[in-house]
Amino acid sequence: MKLTGAQILWETLVREGVDVVFGYPGGANLPIYDAMLDYPVRHVLTRHEQGAAHMADGYARASGKVGVAMATSGPGATNLVTGIATAMMDSSPTVFITGQVASKLIGFDAFQETDVTGITLPITKHNYLVTHTEEIGPVLREAFYIARTGRPGPVLVDIAKDAQQHSLEWTYDDKPIKMRGYRPDLRPTSRQIEQALEMISAAKRPLILAGRGVLLSGAMNELRQFAETANVPVAMTLLGISCFPATHPLNLGMMGMHGEAWVNQAIQEADLLLAFGMRFDDRVTGNLKTYAVNAKKIHIEIDPAEVNKNVPVDLALVGDLRDTLRQILAQMQPVSHIDWLSQIARSKGDSAVRDIQNLPPDDHLYAAHVINDLWHTTSGDAMIVTDVGQHQMWTAQYYKQDNPNMWITSGGLGTMGFGLPAAIGAKLARPEADVGAVAGDGGFQMTAAELSTAAQENVKVNVAVMNNGFLGMVRQWQEFFYERRYAATPMRSPDFVKLAEAHGLTGLRVTQRGEVVSAIQQARQTDGTVVIDFRVEQEDSVYPMVPSGADLHNMIRRPMPNPIAETAEDEI
Repeated sequence: MKLTGAQILWETLVREGVDVVFGYPGGANLPIYDAMLDYPVRHVLTRHEQGAAHMADGYARASGKVGVAMATSGPGATNLVTGIATAMMDSSPTVFITGQVASKLIGFDAFQETDVTGITLPITKHNYLVTHTEEIGPVLREAFYIARTGRPGPVLVDIAKDAQQHSLEWTYDDKPIKMRGYRPDLRPTSRQIEQALEMISAAKRPLILAGRGVLLSGAMNELRQFAETANVPVAMTLLGISCFPATHPLNLGMMGMHGEAWVNQAIQEADLLLAFGMRFDDRVTGNLKTYAVNAKKIHIEIDPAEVNKNVPVDLALVGDLRDTLRQILAQMQPVSHIDWLSQIARSKGDSAVRDIQNLPPDDHLYAAHVINDLWHTTSGDAMIVTDVGQHQMWTAQYYKQDNPNMWITSGGLGTMGFGLPAAIGAKLARPEADVGAVAGDGGFQMTAAELSTAAQENVKVNVAVMNNGFLGMVRQWQEFFYERRYAATPMRSPDFVKLAEAHGLTGLRVTQRGEVVSAIQQARQTDGTVVIDFRVEQEDSVYPMVPSGADLHNMIRRPMPNPIAETAEDEI
């Protein structure tokens, strides 16, 4: 076949299994958009390129496939940068395709020319500048291979406009990808497996730290089998939530800055930490000098760059988590740790109670009320996508996830504005799922224009806005550490009900606890995207909290009395 570079691009994308693309056209990628009309791919026109990046990310996380976003050169490409960095930090398999000025103009500051490969070099697994038509097919195949193998991540392909336009005789090359220097199939040695078994057998107070790598490797069943066979409790990172059922008796909950107090205490008292697909982020460890000093550490991780980067470990098993756990399970004998589990249970006490369903309504509406009612009303079966801030932590604490890959959030980069577009992408990946976005009034306004994308594409997402009139998490830090000097955190917002209606959608408002359930039910029964404006308590805070850089066990606890704390002690 004789095809243009733009046609070769779409031929390759279709063969890679792409059926949805998020993007925004412009001068430097017009040939790509012109050719798109002849191919069976759904294009979602976003209202901003950042929205396209987050939608592709949400699509990838919900589907397990590679998400694809497109933009033109210059400002179009640079508007993708925040979304690319978000995908990089959270290991999301994505491919970003940008148009570039004609090859003869590159380097001469042409109109809308930007060195996007230079800009994105630190925030991609790999990137390419394509200036010849014959490079388009092979480069795209490599991009998808890199994005989905090993530790997943974003790859950017920048294609000069003349490479899109030129034609050549083309045949699809389906030979296996081979790249010198790229080895995504590392695996531990048999001796390392033996060492791990020896350490597991000798441990009296072991603890599993489960991260997003469990979900990325599809190791949920292996994790459960390991935990039950070795009788080891499981704590999760923020991104690891849903990798182990919340209702399982060995599930301790989330660790870290806003994790459960008993989890952080258990980490400090453990004699063996089993780190499964997590990277010892600073929000997990606190002060490294005092972090789990009495524990030996086994780190199973697919990315060798993460091993010994933050926390020195006693044994590193570099390879795919599911394959490595299967090797260990084949030789592991059942163990009991009744005394250790009893010790952790005693440290929980009554503070483990988080179900505030029956708390009587009063004049205050707390975000925790809303999340708890959302969990009950959806029976815990909704796919929850959050923005970043206090609401994110409350959702992690109160919405109990029993099913894998039903929790999507921006962890590593902490990107405000992520929630709504990522939820749209997730819904397009899983149209049968009940998808809810939880956002704060600050982050929601960053990408609220994507409501029109939801309307145009007829996407059904229920958006819960925790509207407290502040940049909530920043305000909390100002309260705790800056003597309540609220600099630039009080926020005026538009009428979110009218805003939803202006986009042709439904808007609801809730001001009292007794209205929460009926509003959620109405939103679920209404066609199209619905925005619920929850007017929650303005100066509520997330507890417990480990101050940045503090010892993991040195937590700020909720002051008493408090309407919620009276039911849930001081740990909510």
